[in-house]
Amino acid sequence: MTKQAEIVADPMVPTIEITREFDATPERVFHAHVDPELYAEWIGPRASNTKITRWDVRTGGEWAFTGEGPDGGGTYAFFGSYHEVRENERIVWTFTYEGEPDKVFLETLTFEPLEGGRTRLRVLSVTGDFETRDGMLASGMDVGVNEGYEKLDEMLAAQEEA
Repeated sequence: MTKQAEIVADPMVPTIEITREFDATPERVFHAHVDPELYAEWIGPRASNTKITRWDVRTGGEWAFTGEGPDGGGTYAFFGSYHEVRENERIVWTFTYEGEPDKVFLETLTFEPLEGGRTRLRVLSVTGDFETRDGMLASGMDVGVNEGYEKLDEMLAAQEEA
């Protein structure tokens, strides 16, 4: 059964909250978020191909990646900086689409341990206005989030089997 991420937009504050559970420990889910090779493997929709261009995972570090649509069509780039990295617990970073550099999101990722070696990942994205938040929601981000997390599930399961 495919798990869907819960994606909630607060009607009072320009936020998006994403919640998803994984059948892997917080250490393994966190590692998949900070290892550039693993991150590039699972982030985004199945039809995209991701290339990491900067990756300095530490408080005060920076990151960037580009994605390419199917058959080389449509390239998009994202970048940001790490505000806080707390191993296996929390990442706070900015997230910006290069095509709209004034529309910045501040994201907090929390890796919560659950019984049975599982993890609940919570992502809280905050931006400056509802127009930016609603534009992100309308962009098809739900497809990228859900397909990306499906790929992460598959990757974590394959690592478990190896």
